[in-house]
Amino acid sequence: MRRWGPLITVCAGATMLLLDVTIVNVALPEAAAELGATFTDLQWVMDAYVLALAALLLGTGAVADRFGRRRVYCSALATFGLASLCCGLAPSPELLTAARTVQGLGAAGMFAIAPTLLHASYQGRMRGIAFGVWGGVSAAAAAAGPVVGGVVTHLLGWRWIFLVNVPICLVAVLLAPRVLPRTAGDSGRRLDVAGTVLFTLSSGALVYGLIRGNELGWASPASVALFGGSALAMAAFLLTERRRSFPVVDPRLLRDGRFAGISLAAITMTVAAYSYLLYVSLWLQSRDGLSPLLTGLVMAPLGFAAMVTALAKGRLWSTAPPRTPIAGGLVFVGAGGLVMASAGPGPFWPWVLAGTTLAGVGAGLVSPLLAATALSIVPRERTGMASAVNAACRQFGTALGIALFGALFPHYGLRVLFLVSTGVALAGAALTWVLLHEVPRQDRKNTPVDHDGRRQGSRS
Repeated sequence: MRRWGPLITVCAGATMLLLDVTIVNVALPEAAAELGATFTDLQWVMDAYVLALAALLLGTGAVADRFGRRRVYCSALATFGLASLCCGLAPSPELLTAARTVQGLGAAGMFAIAPTLLHASYQGRMRGIAFGVWGGVSAAAAAAGPVVGGVVTHLLGWRWIFLVNVPICLVAVLLAPRVLPRTAGDSGRRLDVAGTVLFTLSSGALVYGLIRGNELGWASPASVALFGGSALAMAAFLLTERRRSFPVVDPRLLRDGRFAGISLAAITMTVAAYSYLLYVSLWLQSRDGLSPLLTGLVMAPLGFAAMVTALAKGRLWSTAPPRTPIAGGLVFVGAGGLVMASAGPGPFWPWVLAGTTLAGVGAGLVSPLLAATALSIVPRERTGMASAVNAACRQFGTALGIALFGALFPHYGLRVLFLVSTGVALAGAALTWVLLHEVPRQDRKNTPVDHDGRRQGSRS
């Protein structure tokens, strides 16, 4: 247990928090009927979680550096478990959305700290194995939500998609202090409260504007105020970070083309591979008349293909630079969207089976390399920050994709959503291929490289 305990604990947290990004997709129709929720309510049940998760990742990473990673991780587990209990007992869509927001806070603490805990727990070959397993589990969990949600909703009801988290969190909270490495916090490090607040305001205004854009009108004063406020808050955030001794995001990272490339890959992968799942679920149940269980089974290839691909250890992983599997994976994701966009007038579910399989292969290629590559291209003292930024990009991509597709779906239907998904994935593949051209392969050493492309500790 001492050898595998840290990996089991971190993977348990990753499984829960990533399942909960998409697990509600299949259960939403049943939840909406019981709670009397509108379509906008459903979007907020989805978006409140991913927005809180994305917006608070940067802040929780800084809190972990200040007070200790193990302590913050255990607190995040407890918060996630209590919020899951509140979600399962929620009597209204408003309280469910509020509980989902708190759930996102706990998830942010787990996701931001997980890579650094694995980095501190393992060395050499075991570190590579740990990151590979964590990446495979993460890829599968992010895509397996619909099938898990379908099974649980069919057998127990929609509330149990949240309640099942409670005993898992309890076991993880008891196990974590015994197996995770103890890291002392930096008492001299100041928390970047202003930077965290400004980033949260910017991302919140942007996603809210996208969700309400159709209702308010894209050129209405309210929409202009939301998008303009988001831009101003982001500008203030960037200016603030330049003047901080301990910024939540070091501006020098944002000027590194390689780091920008891996961040872009994280955003485009989540937008293109996962954000349309809610609308596919609704379509399969309303148009094809599938039950929640059958809907989940039809969408299962995405998670299965992602896990198998991520855990596979072929020649490509060990000899190719990261840009090859990352850009190639995004091409597979785009191909999956194109297949589903080509669906004919008959049943839709066979096209979903084929398209999600291709998208799952792509997600399995990309997901394990995102955190590892982000850590490899920054100096050692910035690895925690790089991990939090990369995780924030992944979750912000999910929130942005849900909001964007929510704006398109009522007017254009699924075909346009899949075409947009394909375009985003292919554009991300092209830009990633260009921006990551200097990142070396990572098959021999797990040490970071400096900003000149040399491995730390090596002689130039």
